[in-house]
Amino acid sequence: MTPLTRWMKQGVEFMGRQWNLFDIASLGVVLSLHLLALLAPVHFSWSALWLAFALYVVTALGVTLGYHRSLAHRSFKLPRWLEYFFAYCGVLTLQGSPIEWVSTHRYHHQFTDTKKDPHSPLMGFWFSHIGWIFNNSFRFEIYERRLKNVDDLKRQPYYRFLHRTYLLHSALLGVLLYVIGGLPYLVWGMGVRMVIVYHITFSVNSIGHTWGKQVWHTGDLSRNNWLLALPTLGEGWHNNHHAFDYSARQGLEWWQIDITWYLIRFLQVVGLATDVKTPTETQKKRKALYNASSLEKNKSKVSNGKF
Repeated sequence: MTPLTRWMKQGVEFMGRQWNLFDIASLGVVLSLHLLALLAPVHFSWSALWLAFALYVVTALGVTLGYHRSLAHRSFKLPRWLEYFFAYCGVLTLQGSPIEWVSTHRYHHQFTDTKKDPHSPLMGFWFSHIGWIFNNSFRFEIYERRLKNVDDLKRQPYYRFLHRTYLLHSALLGVLLYVIGGLPYLVWGMGVRMVIVYHITFSVNSIGHTWGKQVWHTGDLSRNNWLLALPTLGEGWHNNHHAFDYSARQGLEWWQIDITWYLIRFLQVVGLATDVKTPTETQKKRKALYNASSLEKNKSKVSNGKF
């Protein structure tokens, strides 16, 4: 092992733990985007604002519909070209390649709210929200499980390509926005949009396991939070999701707004989405075996580290 390779893996000690090169790079990207977003008041324009909103919706759907419900859980099937399109939109959120994101999320469901959960609430609210992004050793190396649960994606050249080049695509988008609209488009289309996408998405991991209502017996701390469901395009119905992780629909009640589901349903109606999975009434009744003491038992398990 060369000194450079050793440093990349071991890194430097800071705040009581080792930071490797990937941790430092992740922190640098996130901090840079936050600093860029601070320029928003002095580079405001209505066109830049609407551009940021449009990119937010498209790229957020890349995560909710593409990364999450399509790739991670295989809740429905899309034509390959459309699946690839939504996955590419997810790449532009800078939350990792499809292979990395899906791997992390599958481990989250395998080890939900335990010490092996990649963004475990046992490590604290800050860690479950964003701190886990800067701790690649915790996510992958400690448990020797890096990308071992995504063979379905690794078999496809397209996803291997995105995995090797995913940073490049956001960099090119930033250049394109600057060429088209100067600093206002760069600040709002990259800085502001990315900061909002980051914290809205990460809030599912933190707020979605802290505040809200449990209506299903899932054996974890997942919550339904209607306020979180709106900006996350339906991902805030998190207790629903953990009860029926295979379901393409997360807002299971008519009044539970789930914008991602509305788009999936539209694609199903026009024949583009097939094999769309939702829970049956029998499955719902089985999971609804919930009593008032269940949440307290779950809290006790978490506080005692038994999850």
